[in-house]
Amino acid sequence: MLNKKLYFNWSSGKDSALALYQLSKDARFHVDLLVTTINLPQDRISMHGVRRELLIAQFESLKFPYRIIDLPDALTMETYNSIMRRQISTLREEAFSFAGFGDILLEDVKAYREHQLKEFNIEAVFPLWKKNTLDVVHQFIDEGFKAIVVSINSTLLDKSFCGRLLDKSFLEDLPAGVDPCGENGEYHTFCFDGPLFEKPVNFSIGEKVYKEYKAPKDIDEDETNPQEQKIGFWFCDLLPKI
Repeated sequence: MLNKKLYFNWSSGKDSALALYQLSKDARFHVDLLVTTINLPQDRISMHGVRRELLIAQFESLKFPYRIIDLPDALTMETYNSIMRRQISTLREEAFSFAGFGDILLEDVKAYREHQLKEFNIEAVFPLWKKNTLDVVHQFIDEGFKAIVVSINSTLLDKSFCGRLLDKSFLEDLPAGVDPCGENGEYHTFCFDGPLFEKPVNFSIGEKVYKEYKAPKDIDEDETNPQEQKIGFWFCDLLPKI
């Protein structure tokens, strides 16, 4: 008999929520675990900026078993791969045969995940793959999920988009060229309610913070260029409420 045991890579955002929702209704799989990485010492989800306390509140409302993987500060790709190989090896020993993801369009990301899992004979599952991103975000809203925008790429979106609810008016206000799902990193969300949740995650909106990071280098970029390119993001801090 086929082992249907699946762990899901949970980001805390809208794509994860909708993908998990679809997998939870798919008889081919049984979702037994949610897995999320947290960056230390910030103690937040990378690129989302969501605090550990709110992530745990999500997990407790979703009622799935969960596992948090702590990642060190100043993380290199080599170190990340080493940590994740150990974690995936453990998951394989626990009889997980499938790993779920919320990716939609990025071929390089999908290929990386499949390559990472192949060594351990775990199959990657992408329930939203190649779906129209506008349809995906409308389905998310129409199914009754609720999310707030917690980070935006400042080169593509104005600061005012950060901290807004993800609703149809938000989508209507997006500039031309911005993917409706933020599939190219335009924005990230925190899902706080919906059909999978026992109750809404309670939070208040804190300050907006601007941060800059090293921009990824193009293959043909001049390595001798002394001017390091940076990219900026606005983060909306969410504060846990009891």
